[in-house]
Amino acid sequence: MVDSQNTPARQRPSIVSISSYLLFLFLACQVITLIITLSTIGKTRDALRDAYAGSTVENADQVVDVFVAFGVGAGVVLLLLAIVLGVLALFNNQGRNGARITTWIVGGIMVCCVGGGLVSNAAGGFAGGQASGDGPSPDEIQRRLEEALPSWVTPVSLLLNAVSLIALIVALILLALPKANEFFRKPTAGWEPPTPGASYPGQPQAPGQPGYPQSTGEPGYPSSGEPSYPPPATDRPDDTPPTDRPGSTPPSTS
Repeated sequence: MVDSQNTPARQRPSIVSISSYLLFLFLACQVITLIITLSTIGKTRDALRDAYAGSTVENADQVVDVFVAFGVGAGVVLLLLAIVLGVLALFNNQGRNGARITTWIVGGIMVCCVGGGLVSNAAGGFAGGQASGDGPSPDEIQRRLEEALPSWVTPVSLLLNAVSLIALIVALILLALPKANEFFRKPTAGWEPPTPGASYPGQPQAPGQPGYPQSTGEPGYPSSGEPSYPPPATDRPDDTPPTDRPGSTPPSTS
């Protein structure tokens, strides 16, 4: 018989706790990155408009708005996925294997996104491409952005992306170690020895085992023996009916 109260609680290994802390660090880096993006969005828009001012590209303002909206949208999506990882970290601390599998899936997507952004920023963002038509070249756009934005924006962004990427990769690796596998494995139910005198359904009592008194409130059973009958009627001394019996008076004998 299994008693849930006697089942020992699983102790969370330190690698699972460290993995959760790293996921929280990844979330913090994405929050800071989005704050930097929103705080410099005005200067970024002005730099792009200046870069497209001398070109003959149609709907240049709309092109600039698309660039800005894409940058903000990407930051928001990364932040939402980072929040999902933070919530999954809480469930990982509870030993839920489904949360760990979901963490690997979402984390793998984030590794690709953050890693691609880190490579792009390290390569100079827009630099290295070719100009389309009469539009500004990527080198020109990157130069405009560097002039408009504070000097600390680019190195801080690179640092945040690098820290978040390393933290995420290490967190996913820690969740795959053998100690983590033991923690996320479903616990086996313990066996409790039977209590003497306890009866279990479907199990007959062993022969020779002493009986136990019945609990109070149960109906009793009649004692064994022949049932008692009323005593037979005794014979009257004569057949003379009693005088007090209603009816005719018997004739007198002379």
